[in-house]
Formats: sequence, C-alpha cells, structure tokens
Amino acid sequence: MSRDIKSIISQMTLEEKAGMCSGLDFWHLKGVERLGVPSVMVTDGPHGLRKQAEDADHLGLANSVPATCFPSAVTLASSWNKELMKEVGVALGEESQAEDVAVILGPGANIKRSPLCGRNFEYFSEDPFLSSEMAANHILGVQSQGVGTSLKHFAANNQEHRRMSTNAVIDERTLREIYLASFENTVKKAQPWTVMCAYNKINGEFASENKNLLTDILRDEWGFDGFVVSDWGAVNERDNGLETGLDLEMPASNGLGENKVMEAVKSGKLVEEKLDLAVERILKIIFMAVDNKKENATYDKKEHHQLARKAASEGMVLLKNEDHVLPLAKDKKVAVIGAFAKKPRYQGGGSSHINPTKIDNVFEEITSLVGNDAQVNYAEGYHLHDDQMDEQLIEEAKQAATQSDSAVLFVGLPDRYESEGYDRVHLNIPENHRILIEAVAEVQPNVVVVLSNGAPIEMPWLDKVKGLLEGYLGGQAVGGAVADILYGNVNPSGKLAETFPIKISDNPSFLNFPGEGDTVEYKEGIFVGYRYYDTKEIEPLFPFGYGLSYTNFTYSNLQISEKQIKDTDTVDVTVSVKNTGEIKGKETVQLYVRDVESNVVRPAKELKGFEKVELEPGEEKSLIFTLDKRAFAYYNVDLQDWHVETGEFEILVGKSSRDIVLTDTVFVESTVPVRVTVHRNTLVGDLMANPTLAPLATELLKEANKNNPLMDVADNNEDMAEMMEAMMKYMPLRALANFSQGHFTEEMLTEMIDKLNQASKEQVVQ
Repeated sequence: MSRDIKSIISQMTLEEKAGMCSGLDFWHLKGVERLGVPSVMVTDGPHGLRKQAEDADHLGLANSVPATCFPSAVTLASSWNKELMKEVGVALGEESQAEDVAVILGPGANIKRSPLCGRNFEYFSEDPFLSSEMAANHILGVQSQGVGTSLKHFAANNQEHRRMSTNAVIDERTLREIYLASFENTVKKAQPWTVMCAYNKINGEFASENKNLLTDILRDEWGFDGFVVSDWGAVNERDNGLETGLDLEMPASNGLGENKVMEAVKSGKLVEEKLDLAVERILKIIFMAVDNKKENATYDKKEHHQLARKAASEGMVLLKNEDHVLPLAKDKKVAVIGAFAKKPRYQGGGSSHINPTKIDNVFEEITSLVGNDAQVNYAEGYHLHDDQMDEQLIEEAKQAATQSDSAVLFVGLPDRYESEGYDRVHLNIPENHRILIEAVAEVQPNVVVVLSNGAPIEMPWLDKVKGLLEGYLGGQAVGGAVADILYGNVNPSGKLAETFPIKISDNPSFLNFPGEGDTVEYKEGIFVGYRYYDTKEIEPLFPFGYGLSYTNFTYSNLQISEKQIKDTDTVDVTVSVKNTGEIKGKETVQLYVRDVESNVVRPAKELKGFEKVELEPGEEKSLIFTLDKRAFAYYNVDLQDWHVETGEFEILVGKSSRDIVLTDTVFVESTVPVRVTVHRNTLVGDLMANPTLAPLATELLKEANKNNPLMDVADNNEDMAEMMEAMMKYMPLRALANFSQGHFTEEMLTEMIDKLNQASKEQVVQ
C-alpha cells in the first residue's frame, strides 16, 4: 500500500516523533494510533523464534511460545550450504508470520576472534567471507516471507567480558578487512531491514553513537536503507546516538531517551530534520511489515522439525574416522554412554534460548534406528550438574562398553560452560567427561566421541579414540541427526568454519583477550583464525574448512578463464570434482587466493569462494567461481579504499585451508596507481620496488652516480656490487650525497625529488 510517510511525519508532534525513536516496551515499537501507525513486535530469532509473553523477562524461557529450535549458527555455518541457510531462513519467516512478529533479531555476523568468546555459538565463522555469505542467505530467506531481520552486533562485539563498557582498539585495515567485511557483503547482498549496533566502543566511541560506522560506512558507503536499532540497553547518550545514525532505542527507556531528544531539538543541539529522517526510516519498516502481513498464517511443525534435522546433519563435522569405525553396523552391539544421550545439549544460553516444539532424544533415536533394544547398552557416565567424577558411573560405563562391539560417548560442554553474558576461561571439557573418555578407551578399542559444544575445545584424549563427530549445537532434532550419521543414513558433509587450536595459547588473540580493564587491543591485526595459523605455520588440532566423509572426492581440471586481467575485470575459475567412492555424498570445494609478492603484509591465503555439491558414486561436476577485484584486494588506508597491487596471484583450490590440491596463477594489473610522495628520506629500495617510478629512478640514480668512484669499483667487483646493492636498498635519498664524494649535491637531490614527484602525480592523473 502506498503511503505518504513524509506527510504522516509532518502531522506528528515533537513528542510523538521522539517517541517513535524509542520502544513502547521490551519487544514492541511505538505506534501513533491517530495517524494510522500501528505498534509492531520484534523478538529474538537467530536460530528460532523466541516470542515471549507480555509479562516475561527478556532472558526467560518458560513464557516463550513453542517454536522450532534450529541448529545454532556455529552448526549452520559448518554446513557451508548457502541454499540450506536460505531454507532455514524461510522457515523462520513462516513462524514469525504465524506469531505476528515483524522483525526477528538476527543473524549475528560477528567474527570469532577467540574461541573463548561465550557467544561464539551464535556467530558463523572466523572468516568474514564465509560469515557474510551465510548471514546474507539467512536474511534473504527470512525476508522472502515479508518478515524483517536485524543484522547484529555492529561492530567488533567479539567478547562478552565487560561488553557494555569495553573499548575495542582496532587499526583501520584490520577493521575493514576482518570485522566490517563480515557485515559489508551481507548488507550489500541482502539488505536487512534493520541493523543492530553493538554495546561496546570501537576506537573510543560507543557503537551506538559512532557516526563513522552508522552513517559514513553503513549508509553512505554500503547503501543500507533500513533503520539502525540499539542492542538492548546499548544506548549511551540518546541525543548523540540519534545525531550520529542510531534511529531506534530499545527497549523502552521510560521516557528518558525521548526527553533527551526533545530537549536537544528545542535547544538547537539536534536539528529536527535528523529526527524526522529517523522516524521516516522506522515508519518505512513498520509499514513494510504491515503490508507483508499474512493473515491466519500457519506453519507445519513436523516439516520444520525435519528441516531442523537436515540442517543439523549437514552441519555436523566428522573429524576422525580411524579404521572406518563409522558408520556403525545395525547388527552390532553398541554402548551409548553419557548423560547428553538422554538429555541433549542442543542450543546455547542467553537471548537465543528457544522453547522447542519437541526434542529428539539421542538414545531413543539410536534405539529406534537399530530396531532392537537389546543391541543398545546405556550408561549415564557423568552428572550434568557438576564436574566431579562419580566412580560408580565410570564403572557402569566401562561395563557397558566391554559388553558391546563399540562405544559411542556423548560429551562436551554443559550449558553452564558457555552463554551470552560471560566468556570461557579455558578450552577444557568438564573433568568427569575427560575421565570418562579415557576410562572407556582402556576397555573398548572402538570408541567414537560425539561432541555437544558451541566452540572449539582442547582434546588431550584424541589419540585414544577412533572416531570423532563434532555435533556442535544441533537444535531440537539433534538426536535423529546424530543417529542418521552414526549409522550411515546420512553421509557427513560438514566442514569446520573455525580453526581448532591444539591449545588456547596457540590462538593469535591469546595475549590480548579479553584485554585489561575497559580496553582490548586487537594486536594480532588481520591475522585472525586460519590467516594466522597458516601464515605462521602453526599446526592446528583441526584446520579451518576441514571435515571427513564416508566417501572420497578428487579434484581436477583447474582452469582460469584469463591469465592476465585488470583489477576492474572479473575472472572465472573452473574446477571439476568427482565422487570416487561407493556412496552418495556432498563436498565443499574451497577457493583461496594468495598474493605472491606484496608490499604490505598479507596472509598466506584467504577464502574467496566456496560451493557445496552433491555427487552420486562416480559422478563428476564442474564448478565455476567468479572472482572480482575484492578477491585480490587489501584495504589501503591511504587511499581509503580497496586496492589491488599489480602482480601475480595464486589460485588455490582445496578441501580445507591446509589441504590444497590444485593451484594456478593469474596476473592482475592495478588500474589505480598509488601516488607516492618522494622526499629526502624516501628509501632507494622503495623507489625501485615501485613499478611506476622505478624506471625513472634508475635513470636518475645512474646519472647521479656517473662520476662516483665507488660505482667504478663496484662495476669491477662482484662482491662489492652485491654489498652496494644491499646498502642502497635501505639508503634514504639524502644519504647519496654522503657517499658521492662531492659529485651529488643538495641541488641535484632537490631536482631528483621534484622529477620523481611530478612523475608520480602524472601517473595518478592518467
């Protein structure tokens, strides 16, 4: 329905306009009944709808309406399946329509800087490209149903420790290449209806009043056209926030925020046009929700449960399968051990906690799949409520294991180990879980461990088990999904979206997480996750992109459409993948790019493309990846833009960041020369490394040194020539006079600098 929003705003009082920019209560936006503006509801929803009753506290569970609890973001990202993400998004949109919810608060696109972050289960990846692709498809799915999303938490909310006061100190290049990049592609590709600002400060300014983030970058540069909402309670000074781009304050502040805005307008501190613009953005989304409302909307709970099961099985990652211990045979006895088998941990804690429509019991699903109760022995193994070992439970577990052909242990991190609100302090599983694994492994050679956790753990027991399935937080259908994989009904196809370090001190942020007081410095820079491990050549426990299958895949026929391109062009990379095993399976082909030689520090490789493909035994398919400028660029802080250095780039195709099977190269020519300002302290070597200035610099230096006796000696002495070349590389131009024995004057130096700067200027103008 067409509406004249500006006309509606013109009829509002100052109080009504200020009120529109603050919540009605915890979950509702204000309306203006006399002008036909309704109040609409927003609610949590990264992996399931958490609509709460009017009198419920925002972290409660009991008063939430039943909804499908899909796998958490950590699991969904490990599927590397963009279409599946969209399917889950569609389902979330359908459930939101059925519950009259206008906007669901998610997804979370924050980068996993450290595996200790208590909220990592809500985020997708350590890699911004993978994170943004998953987030964008999630949003496209939800919003296809006429329901909005709120991309969060913008930006640099990478820890829970002191999250409402901490100042994230991040250099501009790192901010752009890692932490903002996860949001940038998501906004440009999917246009979320809303973006939620973070609690923390970024380089000294609260995210809720950071004009550079909320206006200059998000709106002016990326083209975001929805409204910006605060994280719940993230507002520092409401009038400053509105001035810098924060449109909506949530939840209601009982008039405090509105009064500050009105006073600012009345005093002239805030121009009323800024307030009108915020109201316009909010009204646009309210009316979009109203116009897209589907009357009497319903959804199929069974169908959504099956989708949750499919999503869980695709996101689980097979990390170890020694001697083909998996899949299990149905006619063999199995010991199912661990309290998680009957009381599964299927989601994270905090604001994303869902009241599921049903929960699959892992033990019951295995028993049902096997079809014979006598084939399954169960032992509790440990208590869920504490970490203390119970010797009787250990003995019962060992007895069950010895009476079986194999043992499947369900262990991991209980709810109390990771949640919104606090970070972990180590990567260990509970002591009674560890002891259980080691005790059972002493009496049963065929041990399979199934993990339930939202982030990496250390595994000192890894060499004692034959099988390891990373189940992550699989949602309400986790039990059926685990059974499907254990018995081969589903071929595992998940790949890690994060690196598992051997120990926490291997992580690049270790010395600077979570910071001191209210300051956390991102001193590792762009070297986050695999960018650090691969460049530093530190062996991880399991690398980024890693995951096994019950079948085998081979890659071949890597082709690049053009071997030399300009940075304004695109290039297609084609590769063939074949299922050389005996059963159907899915493989995620990963494409990385490496700058062979760069004048700036760059990682050993960066993910720039991925595709998941399903193949029958013997089937082969070709995949095409299209790479544009951003695949080769770094963020140049001097240019304030993405820049490609002229040179050769390796195209690396593989099964993980550490398992590269095909390589080729492409030469990329930059069309944006970087102007170099030459001065007295410019190094000779820097001039010679600059493709624009090197020819002229060589000519001028040769002329300057034509009468220098040292050059004559060097010309006739190979060792002397090599030493002179090394010395010249790091010699400032001013020092040429010191070694010329009077043959190179200050006037000649000034003339040389002028000529080089003129050449640099002319090149940029061209």
